[in-house]
Amino acid sequence: MKCPFCETSDTRVIDSRPTEEGHAIRRRRECDRCGKRFTTYEKVEEMFLMVIKKDGSREVFDRNKVLSGMIKACEKRPVALADLEAIVDEIERGLNNMMEKEVESKFIGELIMEHLKELDEVAYVRFASVYRQFKDINTFVAEIEKLLHDGKDKKK
Repeated sequence: MKCPFCETSDTRVIDSRPTEEGHAIRRRRECDRCGKRFTTYEKVEEMFLMVIKKDGSREVFDRNKVLSGMIKACEKRPVALADLEAIVDEIERGLNNMMEKEVESKFIGELIMEHLKELDEVAYVRFASVYRQFKDINTFVAEIEKLLHDGKDKKK
C-alpha cells in the first residue's frame, strides 16, 4: 500500500480491527519512510449482477424489486416479512454463488415462484399470474390444476 503523503510503498500495518459487523477490516498503517499514519479499509469486492430483461435490456439486480414483487403477491396472506426477506437473501446468495455477471430475469422469476409455491400457494398463483402474464381464465385454471397435481404427488 502506497503512503498517501510521500508515495512510497514501504508501509506496515500497526493495527487491524473488524468494522461494519465483520464485513470489512480497518487497518492503521505507518509509513516507514516519512513516519506518518493513515487508515485503509479492506472489504470483499462486490460483483454487480446484471439482469437481462425480456426485451433484451439490462439493469443491475435489485433485491428490493424482488422483495416488493413478493410482498405484493403475499398481500393479505399470513406470510411474515422475515420469511420473504429470508427468501430474497437465499435467492441473492444463490445468484452470487453462480459467479455469473448476467442472468436472465426469467431465471430469477422461476426461483421466486419455486419459493412462493413452498411458502404460500395463493401468493404463488398471484405472482405467477403477473409474471407469466396469464392471458385468460383458462391459463389461470391450468396453473391451479398443475399446482393441485403437484400437491397430490407430494402427498404420495
